[in-house]
Amino acid sequence: METARFSRLLEVSGPVSRETYDRLVAFEDVFRRWSRRINLAAPSTLNDLWERHILDSAQLLRLAPEALRWLDVGSGGGFPGAVMAILLAEKPGAEVHLVESNRKKAAFLISALNEVGVSPRVHAKRIEDCHELIPTPQIITARALASLPLLIALTEPWLRSGARALFHKGRDYRREVEESGNTWRFDLVEHEDKVDAAAIILEVSNPVRR
Repeated sequence: METARFSRLLEVSGPVSRETYDRLVAFEDVFRRWSRRINLAAPSTLNDLWERHILDSAQLLRLAPEALRWLDVGSGGGFPGAVMAILLAEKPGAEVHLVESNRKKAAFLISALNEVGVSPRVHAKRIEDCHELIPTPQIITARALASLPLLIALTEPWLRSGARALFHKGRDYRREVEESGNTWRFDLVEHEDKVDAAAIILEVSNPVRR
């Protein structure tokens, strides 16, 4: 079972160490423990937590393997931000910022990452209040946070400074892309989701208001 899960992680994320895998397993355990007290994810998804949340987050590493500066907005229960912090923990110079305005969820992120041996940079603030606080990252992530037009608006200052965004989206993503085009011109790359066949990962950069 453990060997199969580790192999699946490598398939999805690319090369990571066994120690990184062990940290992800430990995070999964902490997540389940906290989920009994606060709502971190839909209860219906907890039976498939490893595949549906952890691996779905981990696949982003393969899309930007050289990036060291990451920012996750609306981090919630840590997907993908906490997973990326764990995946990058052994890389010299790596820095992952997590923004979560809900103080209970922010407290979970700090506690859980500390427990698995990762020093978190968690900001219990609104995204808009972090534009000047967090230096421009190489990659911005968000999952199940907002529609694409709003995501672009929330992250525009970083995107216009050279960051790229990797946004998880569901089967209706084309409608969101079309809606975004009413307000924005931007570069878009569609990446296949390696975990959920009905989903996609949108790479967004260089937004300009129409």
